[in-house]
Amino acid sequence: QVQLVESGGGLVQAGGSLRLSCVASGRTFSRLGWFRQDPGKEREFVSAINWSSFGTYYADSVKGRFTISRDNAKNTVYLQMDSLKPEDTAVYYCAATGNTYRSDRFYITTKYGYDNWGQGTQVTVSS
Repeated sequence: QVQLVESGGGLVQAGGSLRLSCVASGRTFSRLGWFRQDPGKEREFVSAINWSSFGTYYADSVKGRFTISRDNAKNTVYLQMDSLKPEDTAVYYCAATGNTYRSDRFYITTKYGYDNWGQGTQVTVSS
């Protein structure tokens, strides 16, 4: 049974930092990612990392402010979020796939490239 368990969300002032964690279990993964969603909006890609290589990907809106990393021994992926802005406010979801064929940018940066999802963690940035 695949499980993705996120933690680390919370309330922070603009300019502050948070670190999200996602513990993944239940299968061998090829890629893990983070998405976010505001009520009434589409789920938006934030960042992704390949499990066996050092490939990382970022949305333009977070590039230079967010850093994704992983700890293979702990089966955990992290999202370090610095210089947070009010527009970063959303529910953040961890996503994962074990598929090694859907590896082009379309699948990396959209929900179609992921098979498993966490329950989400709220991030609120106050101005």
